[in-house]
Amino acid sequence: MKFINIGFGNMVAAERVVAVVSPDSAPIKRLIQDAKDSGRAIDVTCGKRTRAVIITDSEHVILSAFQSETISNRLSDRDEGEDDEEPEETGEG
Repeated sequence: MKFINIGFGNMVAAERVVAVVSPDSAPIKRLIQDAKDSGRAIDVTCGKRTRAVIITDSEHVILSAFQSETISNRLSDRDEGEDDEEPEETGEG
């Protein structure tokens, strides 16, 4: 299971992430409020401004102080890293 850093030492399982979006639009703001009301919101901003909203396959909404592009790049790096590691492991053994 691969984890990505989403800020302030907090990690999320990369394969559980469905979407990483900006918190600026009205529909996302409603989604955040609904998640807070139902107890599905996880705020890992440590009091900073929310710059990215991570939606998981369990319908949890994670608020991060990192920008959505940063988190997206980390997810992409993990995906590329997995592809790079698999041929090396099979070639050695």
